[in-house]
Amino acid sequence: AGRTRQAARGEMKVLVTGATGFVGREIVRQLHKSGHCIRILVRSRTSPRVQEAVTRYGAEAIPGDVLDAASLGGALSGMDAVIHLVGIISEVGESTFENIHTHGTENMVAAACQAGVRRFVHMSALGTRPAAASRYHQTKWAAEELVRHSGLDFTIFRPSLIYGPQDHFINLFARMIRLSPVVPLMGSPRARFQPVPIEAVAASFLRSLGEPKSLGQTYDLCGPEALTLSEIVDRIMDVMQRRRLKLQVPLGIAHCQAVLLEFLFRRLLRKASPLNRDQLIMLQEDNMGNPQPANELFGLKPMALREGIARYLMRDA
Repeated sequence: AGRTRQAARGEMKVLVTGATGFVGREIVRQLHKSGHCIRILVRSRTSPRVQEAVTRYGAEAIPGDVLDAASLGGALSGMDAVIHLVGIISEVGESTFENIHTHGTENMVAAACQAGVRRFVHMSALGTRPAAASRYHQTKWAAEELVRHSGLDFTIFRPSLIYGPQDHFINLFARMIRLSPVVPLMGSPRARFQPVPIEAVAASFLRSLGEPKSLGQTYDLCGPEALTLSEIVDRIMDVMQRRRLKLQVPLGIAHCQAVLLEFLFRRLLRKASPLNRDQLIMLQEDNMGNPQPANELFGLKPMALREGIARYLMRDA
């Protein structure tokens, strides 16, 4: 309770993992704006994104790797809370879903317990559940269970598709629309999503630090609209004031493409594949949740997708 009151006064010392990622950078920005003391776990102090966090937001960069349990103790020393964001959407090398999502979270939870850091705010994903079809969601569920049974004062967030100026989803389709007369659509044409702006996601993590009612809870983070992929592309084209032919790619062809890209990128190029079979599985099912509990507790008012993406797509349309 004492540390929760500290958070309300803007005095919390927060360790952020995954701080140089899309969501992490916005969370670090908001933590800095609110006066928190920021420490980030990094694999390299010299990367440009790490240097930006240090110089612009005053973050303290501590070397460590969630897959190396022995490297985590120093990063957690003296901290009041952990915001654990590390995650991947495509595998390469030892960065598998099982390693990053499950074993990485297991190491962070153990290190937090050992260091006496009680507050643990965890990034999961909408669609995470027992017996999920995709390995991505299976490993996210295993991570959630580790957090839930850790004895820590936890809060778990499950965002839908997150969009913002540096996202890898809306911007991908925007590039296709600029460069190609045809926009391919994969997955089920009936599957629906609830895209949520990154500012709302980051605000939820930040506000949960000072909100006792969020302890032990799991929240969906969703936008106000339930849209198919085709409808999302329509919104993007509307903002960009362009028209393109949308082509639904048959599942069999998409599966073959995913297998080929996984082989080329993971085995030959040693890079994460831009498309994988797990993503196709997730595109076959609804990605829906209940935004009301998080919206009410944290005072969120996520905007409609068209309004949200217009803030950054119109500049480059």
